[in-house]
Amino acid sequence: MAFKPFQHRKNFMANFTHLASRHFCTGLGTVLLCGLAGLGSAAAQADASTDIARKLAEYEQRGPHEKIFLHHDRPVYLSGETMWFKLYAVEGTYCSPLRLSSVAYVEIINAEQQPVLQGKIELKNATGQGSFLLPTSMPAGRYTVRAYTSWMQNAGPEAYFHTSVTVINTLTSSGAGTKDSSTYDAQFYPEGGNLVQGLPGKVAFKVTDKAGKGIAATGKVLNQSGAVVATFQTQQLGMGTFNLTPTVAGQGAYTAVVTLGKNQVLRRLLPQTQDHGYVLRLEDTGADQLTVNVIATTMSPETVFLLAHSRQHPAVALQAQLVNGQAAFIVNKTQLLEGVSHFTLFNSARRPLCERLYFQAPKRQLAITARPSKAQYGLRDKVSVQVGTADQHTHFIAANLSMAVYRLDSLTTTQATAIDRYLWLSSDLKGAVENPDYYFTAPAAEAALAVDNLMLTQGWSRFRWEEVLTATPKPFEHLPEPNGLVVQGHVTRAGTNAPVQGVITYLSSPSRITHLSNSESTADGRVKFEMQQFAGTQNLVLQTAPQQDTTLQLTVLSPFSKQYASAVGSAFGLTGRFQLDYAKRHLQAQVQHVFAGQYRNRFVAQPVDSLSFFGKPNESYLLDKYTRFKVLEEVLREYVPGVLVRIRKDGFHLAVTDRLNKELFQKNPMVLLDGVPVFNMNKIMAMDPLKIQKLEVVDARYFHGVAAYEGIVSFTTYKGNLEGFQLDARALVQEYEGVQQQREFYAPRYETDQEKQSRLPDLRNLLYWNPELATSSGTTRPVEFYTGDQAGRFLVVVQGLAASGLAGSSSFVLEVKPAL
Repeated sequence: MAFKPFQHRKNFMANFTHLASRHFCTGLGTVLLCGLAGLGSAAAQADASTDIARKLAEYEQRGPHEKIFLHHDRPVYLSGETMWFKLYAVEGTYCSPLRLSSVAYVEIINAEQQPVLQGKIELKNATGQGSFLLPTSMPAGRYTVRAYTSWMQNAGPEAYFHTSVTVINTLTSSGAGTKDSSTYDAQFYPEGGNLVQGLPGKVAFKVTDKAGKGIAATGKVLNQSGAVVATFQTQQLGMGTFNLTPTVAGQGAYTAVVTLGKNQVLRRLLPQTQDHGYVLRLEDTGADQLTVNVIATTMSPETVFLLAHSRQHPAVALQAQLVNGQAAFIVNKTQLLEGVSHFTLFNSARRPLCERLYFQAPKRQLAITARPSKAQYGLRDKVSVQVGTADQHTHFIAANLSMAVYRLDSLTTTQATAIDRYLWLSSDLKGAVENPDYYFTAPAAEAALAVDNLMLTQGWSRFRWEEVLTATPKPFEHLPEPNGLVVQGHVTRAGTNAPVQGVITYLSSPSRITHLSNSESTADGRVKFEMQQFAGTQNLVLQTAPQQDTTLQLTVLSPFSKQYASAVGSAFGLTGRFQLDYAKRHLQAQVQHVFAGQYRNRFVAQPVDSLSFFGKPNESYLLDKYTRFKVLEEVLREYVPGVLVRIRKDGFHLAVTDRLNKELFQKNPMVLLDGVPVFNMNKIMAMDPLKIQKLEVVDARYFHGVAAYEGIVSFTTYKGNLEGFQLDARALVQEYEGVQQQREFYAPRYETDQEKQSRLPDLRNLLYWNPELATSSGTTRPVEFYTGDQAGRFLVVVQGLAASGLAGSSSFVLEVKPAL
């Protein structure tokens, strides 16, 4: 983790001291910045200012800022195809890889905000990879892919990664997408958040079409008498600003009339005008200088505080005295981190009053070079691309990359957001950002104006100030998963759903590998189990010891988020002018399914730790090496000296010898069958021993989680599936999907003449996908793949991240033509 809390405070104090006791003149009047060296109560005020920054720094330390970026292989799919993706987990302030979570949750969501596909993706060293096989029945439409971790759920769904993909179903004519609507929208945002009667302010606006895309428009603002008090016109991407000094307070005091083209007119009420309050204005007043002006309706002297933070990093903390309701702050741009910063104004009671976003284009970036060996390739030709990564000083550095090569056609008109655009811009704003590339590639003056309009129409933060400034921070509801998938359950009283506290619950999955977890229910009835190496779909067994309580009800909870960010999407339908392209893609998909379908569900073998949770047992018996008995009691009496079989009035009991103290334990040991606890000794003793392959014994007291066992006796069957053993009726048995198993990406190779002359057709739309492309700090590395039987233009996309947090992306077009 790249957290430097003490350095944060040092920088903050240096910034504060530098501007303390400094006088300067503005058009708003003369303002004295009171610092630590001030007189009277200035020291106390300075303490208040530093306390806000200190609280934010502490919040950052307590709640590390985590982000996820997902690189998927292409923007358009046919139902029945496979979507491939790579995940990058980063620390949100400096964007360096963050190894906080070991599991990420990825979902494909339809227009009705319902998940269509869900997957749990294992993260190793802050990266992960996965895939979704899109069902052939999946309706055509535009879908949202979102990704997040358990820890990120504390910040709400706006903090999740979101991107849009298109799915085309050529097998049916129906489509499912965002509902079609011919309406347009216009929204208005006062700078700083407030319109205040009698105070000059700036209002930003955004005019969008039914797809949420910015469109050109003109407009005017009318007061209640119908008089025009302001006019406006959109600039880039449907956004712009105008100045307004409200003279009337209240809701509905001002109406905007927006004209789109010749016939479409929208009328929208401006946000409510307050009769008193504060207005904040930010101006770029120099190459390295920003001026933040504050105007208030109060004429009484009042101390206000300005805190600038970049993704929870407190960068600048200043204070000023309102003089005749006016104050100004000077901020050096070099004190701010690159990317999005928040300027928040507080009153003397530490209550946030206004907020304004500011963007500083990142100068540090990962430069990715990807050069093909020749300008043009033939069919079934070998492609070699030299890939290298360097810092902004052109020095080679190591990086973790992902690479996709897919065919361009009229259906593929957009490219997914690049990792650097997302981490430094889109991820810190609410909702989708139209064309993030524009803000990084447009001419400097044009980009500066456009990005400032974008900042004015955004106002989201992943935390709430009351949570930061509270004296007693509440615990986070969602905890990280650093060591594997966490399965959560609920223990309630049967028939009432009332939570039950203090019940030890056991979670297991029948297998030849013995893994067992336990948890004690909390006040709200929650139990949590950390499951390592839990991949694919398996049966879970959740149960309690019968002697605790027989009136309990157990439930396994879904780890997927039930909260959804507000989304604006475009309507979708098959278009007649693309019928030829649909037919081509349909043919490609069907041919690939017939001739390469057997390669779609090949999975990468993962290393498995076969050691039981209790480690190496004290006694281990492979029963096939001994004379086989038909009664389990005889097996234990004849071959297992560490376990004593006793018969009492209620039936069988087992007692394990305490090897350390040379005495028998008085209670039954933890008895396991294929890793599943069995509490009824009569049932386990009735088990057919011919179905049991292995018997292991731990002849010592074993402390495991919140439980202590007086020895362990573990039986393993040949198949590891309980062999028909009937579990207690109160046990909950439920199919559960663990982390996703990794599919192998298949692409044919044409290294020999015989392979090139193969009659099997190769109509791949996706030529290459590599989620684990590593570069070194020494030189470039070659990447090789083969073209297929389709001529055309193929887009090569390479993007990724260095250990230092440098992010970058690169793309170029590959020309494939048949030989003449």
